[in-house]
Amino acid sequence: MPAWYDESGRPVVFETELEAQREIADYHLTLIYEFLDGERDFYDAMTVEDFILPVDIWPDGKISTEDGRIFGKQD
Repeated sequence: MPAWYDESGRPVVFETELEAQREIADYHLTLIYEFLDGERDFYDAMTVEDFILPVDIWPDGKISTEDGRIFGKQD
């Protein structure tokens, strides 16, 4: 299931795996800083469930994964 959607509701796709990794790292740094500021608990800040998959992008903006799952615009 895509974790991030853009402002138009479409799944976010990154150009490279490194770009996706950096986005995840940046997001989790934010969570860690929120923990340090007392805004979030430790386990919530330290839990990483994100992973990266290659996808195909369809002309209508949908994406599909290697196992055949298809994701489109989020309502």
